[in-house]
Amino acid sequence: MHSGKDAIYSQPQQVSKFRFDDAVADVFPDMIQRSVPGYSTIVDAIGQLVGRYATDSSNIYDLGCSLGAVSLAAARYIEAKACRIIAVDNSEAMVDRCERNVKSYKSNTPIDVICDDLTNIHIENASSVVMNFTLQFIEPSKRNAIIQSIYDGLAPGGIFILSEKLRHDSPQGNELLIDLHHEFKRRNGYSELEISQKRESIENVLRAETFDAHQVRLKKAGFDDVVLWFQCFNFASIVAIKN
Repeated sequence: MHSGKDAIYSQPQQVSKFRFDDAVADVFPDMIQRSVPGYSTIVDAIGQLVGRYATDSSNIYDLGCSLGAVSLAAARYIEAKACRIIAVDNSEAMVDRCERNVKSYKSNTPIDVICDDLTNIHIENASSVVMNFTLQFIEPSKRNAIIQSIYDGLAPGGIFILSEKLRHDSPQGNELLIDLHHEFKRRNGYSELEISQKRESIENVLRAETFDAHQVRLKKAGFDDVVLWFQCFNFASIVAIKN
């Protein structure tokens, strides 16, 4: 997945609401590597988890697939027979590029790429469902219903993998994690202007919750076990297991 360098916020500008448009899609791999600590580790481990829990003739859903990194990682690790990966994103710009990435990759597990709102997707016969930094962009009032539909569509023994930017319980702890994240971005070459303009752009688009809030929602939906398997600063990934 080749991409240009992310310079979207490098010049002073009238900052508009963050959108997954052509400009973002063109630089997305660079943007996410320089902005999300541990992103490559998360994606590869998600592929391993999907492969571990895949059962013959089951579906794997990648909800908010962006350019298809998780779907391609899953395809590398799936050994179960007759599985199907269903990759969904509501951004046409992302889906166009995802389809190209999928076409250039030879896999025994087919990947279907769909441009639609994930709330329109009926989850069924799933061994795994993944939302890799997706739920945080969805209206909080819709989140319970989405998680419940995922739980209901998972087969017993299936897993739901949820990666999210977290908010810490206390203002002091939250500011510390934000500061550490901003320092991570500085060390990856982002300027103060880029950091502040991106923060302004994404502020009311990405609505982070605490780990406890996620855990309560997952348990309420019916998940038996909720495992925080990765965290670096305010970025985390959770695997919820349906027994």
